[in-house]
Amino acid sequence: MKKLFSALILTLLIPLTSYAQDYSDGNGYTTIANPVRTDDPSKVEVREVFWFGCPHCYHLEPYTQAWKKTIANNDKVDFNYMPAVFGRNWLAHAKAFYVADLLGIEDKVHDDIYTAIHVKRERLNTEDSLAAFFANYGVSEDEFHKQFNSFAVESRLNQADARIRAYGVRGTPTIVVNGKYLVDASTAGGNENIFNVVNYLIKKEEQNK
Repeated sequence: MKKLFSALILTLLIPLTSYAQDYSDGNGYTTIANPVRTDDPSKVEVREVFWFGCPHCYHLEPYTQAWKKTIANNDKVDFNYMPAVFGRNWLAHAKAFYVADLLGIEDKVHDDIYTAIHVKRERLNTEDSLAAFFANYGVSEDEFHKQFNSFAVESRLNQADARIRAYGVRGTPTIVVNGKYLVDASTAGGNENIFNVVNYLIKKEEQNK
């Protein structure tokens, strides 16, 4: 796994100039017809629209984690995950993401949820099964149920759903750059190139500021 991450980081550090002439609307990324306002105009906002139950999201995650390391000290880039709800079975996972975020343990449970679902074959698609899972991180069942059904979680779900619809995202995983561009494996030519395109778009947006 360490070798994989090292290889991914090296790939993501390839100079952006080598890709600049290759990317355009429809080739590497798709331009959003009506740009969506970002939270902080002083930064370039990057959002990964995902679903814990999505095998494609699971396979992209090592690339996402490797890329996050390359921007760890870049205070001009703001990255966040944004869970999608494109089906009834997606809702519990989205709510679990926001519960973890509100409790300050999202970084601890994110990879573990993927592993539980895609490696250990645990479904984790009900409130009770997720409550039992969160108990492993010191969250009581009462606290989990309270947060799972809270106004704060519902509010974040509604805000995310509105943004995802405004972006025009139709599948996961999709990376949204600064509310203006969509990048996925199809437009970028594979998972291994997604964050090269993202880096190109970040540089493009930084130059436009």
